[in-house]
Amino acid sequence: MKFLFASDSFKGTLSSEKIIELLDHAAQRHFPDCKTMGVPIADGGEGTVDAVIAVTKGSMVETAVHGPLMEMTKASYGKINDSSAIIEMAAASGLPMVPEALRNPENTTTYGTGELIRDALDRGFRNIAIAIGGSATNDGGMGAMRALGVRFLNVEGKELDGVGLDLAEVADIDISGIHPAIAGTAFTVMCDVNNPLTGLDGATRTFGKQKGGTEEVLNRLEAGMVNYAGVIRNKLGIDVDQIAGAGAAGGLGAALCVFLKADLKSGIETVLDLIDFDTLLDGVDMVVTGEGRIDWQSAFGKVPSGIGMRCKMKKIPAVAIVGGMGDGAEKIYEFGIDSIIPTINGAMNIREACDRAEELYAGAADRMFRMIKVGQQIHRK
Repeated sequence: MKFLFASDSFKGTLSSEKIIELLDHAAQRHFPDCKTMGVPIADGGEGTVDAVIAVTKGSMVETAVHGPLMEMTKASYGKINDSSAIIEMAAASGLPMVPEALRNPENTTTYGTGELIRDALDRGFRNIAIAIGGSATNDGGMGAMRALGVRFLNVEGKELDGVGLDLAEVADIDISGIHPAIAGTAFTVMCDVNNPLTGLDGATRTFGKQKGGTEEVLNRLEAGMVNYAGVIRNKLGIDVDQIAGAGAAGGLGAALCVFLKADLKSGIETVLDLIDFDTLLDGVDMVVTGEGRIDWQSAFGKVPSGIGMRCKMKKIPAVAIVGGMGDGAEKIYEFGIDSIIPTINGAMNIREACDRAEELYAGAADRMFRMIKVGQQIHRK
């Protein structure tokens, strides 16, 4: 019997690697002759680069960049092979990089993310995947594009810095100095939201508050984003509000589509393609996946649904071990997951569950493999 373990981490408690270790111990205890294989998995959010590099046996590239407030910092991205790289924008422009007291999306920039992309281009990577979750920014991606040679100008022809506050000042865009390697590079953006750039469901109104925006700040930013979208439409002939996902990462999604001609794809699907997950399924009898909490949202671009659908196509049973179940968790059964096993084994609060995460997961894994043995016994009868 061959098992494949491919679970997301339980944020703040269990890494994907620890989960693989716990599953392997339980499997060997109940099926001493079994074969096991474990792959860390992420869905395009935090930990995506680490997961992909671990599976592909790639390496990390470190470089100096500017953070969200233009402070100098070190950031890393992943080298998958000589031609392919994977970047997390949160490594250079992430919300945790900004102290709470200084969080204001008018003042933050994606410039450092652009520097990561530029570094990858300069090193010769021509297939670049970019995960854009967890941003501290609402600059429409201007900062990142500035780092790649695009100039955003005000009515006087002066180049703008590319922070959120500059959105209202954009009057012209000069792409003549854009990095020459962009034309020959394929960009994939890992994005699991379909928000437009502007409007009630746009970048500012949907995500700006969590980045420190007050109502007054958000009003200014939204007006600026409308202006920015209008300039792109008038100067470049592209209506960014017709691009699903343009509002992701404070509008970085729009900039990547407009200036880099990037394809926006599901995060988990991109990760599974990068690690050649379908090939890993060859000869596997059962897959164990999971995440910290499974609910109705898990069916839309999360690890269990992505894994489940790949297993379903190959008629391989898949089980999800999860920290907890929320409303609509059963929806995941339509996406190739055959059973859900919560780790919680009694009445407890969240703090206790987190403190005992390893013990509880080990218990759930033990129960699962015991049930598999029961199924074998029934089958033999």
